[in-house]
Amino acid sequence: MTTYNTYSKQLISNYACIATLEPTQLVVGESITVTALGSPFNSTATVLDLPQYEFTGIDSTTGEWIFDENVPRANQILYACTGSNVEYVVALAGLVTHTQNCTWITAAQILTWLGIATATADDTTFVTQCASAANAFCYRRRQECGYFDSLTTSPSGDVTLATIMYGGALYRQRGGISDFASFDGMSAGSTNGLSPIVKQLLGVDRPQVA
Repeated sequence: MTTYNTYSKQLISNYACIATLEPTQLVVGESITVTALGSPFNSTATVLDLPQYEFTGIDSTTGEWIFDENVPRANQILYACTGSNVEYVVALAGLVTHTQNCTWITAAQILTWLGIATATADDTTFVTQCASAANAFCYRRRQECGYFDSLTTSPSGDVTLATIMYGGALYRQRGGISDFASFDGMSAGSTNGLSPIVKQLLGVDRPQVA
């Protein structure tokens, strides 16, 4: 969970446009929770746009958002918000909370893939951590490549398998500290990258397209 402090707020034609003090890692389509900005801004909402210019209203013909490109405004978030218009005003008391909790796979799926029929309590605890890490990592990698995925449902079978395989690889690295690079004896050490087949299944084996 990440929390950002707000800098400003405004409301035009049932669309709120707020700004944060610092840059965010948000992308369009994600859910945020806005608090301490007062009604009607406080809500759990979907990010509709991340404009970098002053929001001035809605085109009466097309219904599209209008922005003044002569007035840059950084770190803005636009979302649907029903209420009376509010002129642009500095508002430092608000908070924007962004929670990404991906649940594509479970620890049981990793244990099945590993072929572990009976796990100890310690194994279960650790493989649960591996599942959580694999979910978060695979979701983030796809997000970085421009995909818009649900946090609760894997987009496809290949992505599910890739996430399970990555979680299994994390489990198998348990106690593998011998792979750390060292200057002792001028050892070059070794570097472990993401498996090509996992990248292929995730659909991230290509540069992000701008």
